[in-house]
Amino acid sequence: MTAAVLPFAPQPPGFDWLDDEPAFDPSLHLQLEIPAVVRTLDEFGYSDSEIAATATPVAATSAFRVLSAEGAAVMLEIARRLENHAQANPRIERAVRSGCHRSRWLRDLCISPEVTEHLCSIYSIDVAPHPITSQLGHLNFAPAEIGSAVDKWHHDTLALDYVMMVADPQVLNGGDFEYFVGTKAEVSALADCGERPPVDRCVSVEWPGPGFAVALHGNMVVHRGGPLYESGERISMVNGYVSTDVCVDDQTRNIDLFHVDEPVTLAREWARYAAWRSRRRLDLLLDDLDHVDTVAEPLDVAQRLGHAIHDVGVAITDLQRTDRPEIHHYEH
Repeated sequence: MTAAVLPFAPQPPGFDWLDDEPAFDPSLHLQLEIPAVVRTLDEFGYSDSEIAATATPVAATSAFRVLSAEGAAVMLEIARRLENHAQANPRIERAVRSGCHRSRWLRDLCISPEVTEHLCSIYSIDVAPHPITSQLGHLNFAPAEIGSAVDKWHHDTLALDYVMMVADPQVLNGGDFEYFVGTKAEVSALADCGERPPVDRCVSVEWPGPGFAVALHGNMVVHRGGPLYESGERISMVNGYVSTDVCVDDQTRNIDLFHVDEPVTLAREWARYAAWRSRRRLDLLLDDLDHVDTVAEPLDVAQRLGHAIHDVGVAITDLQRTDRPEIHHYEH
């Protein structure tokens, strides 16, 4: 799968395109390479039943090249131009959301069929760029205070993404991208005791340079952007994907996004995505029920109908909530 499951949403009101951008050229700006290491969820302690409900058994990879030197230079320039849109939230001090509605180059990178196909091969499943466009091209910048984490320990609001270093990580003192080799339940138990993931069970990714990324099962792997120990330009970009297999759990926590995204656009795009998943599930159910030999006991049919429209039901409930929870992380 290399195409989006839904058309890219139009630019919302209040957003303007950067001027004088180069056109995204895959032949010039990409240099896609395969990661040397691909770790799986069972290595992190997840059970077979927990893994079966997820999009892919893949947990995390080593750093692999995505952008050429030319592409990395353009990416850095665009990130610098977007930095004035950075805002704070309870998890990240300085982040830019919806960058793909401000930069055509960034948008075209994030929905690139070439990159999407590459991620399909890494995850060993069909994926597509995330239909909620704020989940594309998310940028994190270094906090103002030395010693503060770029991004607190957390698991993502979406299942699949890559994390790319935009500024040169080789010149930084700190700012490591770290992940915990263990389960979310373990980190939650530690957090309840006021503790953090133990250092001896954490991996700091080794980055050859800017334009390299790690593929992550972000909803299952607890990770963070660590603190800088001296001032430096630390920029990372996160790009989200969804499995095109609607039979697996969605693995999203979209309600958190109301703390960081424009609510009208978020509601519309969330509804589109939920409707797409439920429509696909209903189509599969229709195909199955059309077979005369399908066993269709009333209770079974009711359960399958409920499963088909589950994502729409979650969206309706959460969109109507006025008591929205705080952004989830493990450092309260």
